[in-house]
Amino acid sequence: MDNKDIWLDTLITNTPQEGRELAIKMARKSIAAIQTDAETRKKLRSDYANDTAQLIASANVIAIEFQTVAAANNYWKTEK
Repeated sequence: MDNKDIWLDTLITNTPQEGRELAIKMARKSIAAIQTDAETRKKLRSDYANDTAQLIASANVIAIEFQTVAAANNYWKTEK
């Protein structure tokens, strides 16, 4: 893997919102790594865009990625 391929420097984010955005990016990058042909991914979008089961499955992947990010950030707990 070349350095240009390294896009994930850290799981640490400033806010839960940033963490969720990172989780979405992680999920998208995973799909791109699995299905490397961009044209095929584009063709398949209409299939899953209208399939609630596939949309729910996609949301679950994002939720799992978010769990990872949240844990890495100690759930954004601050000292009081």
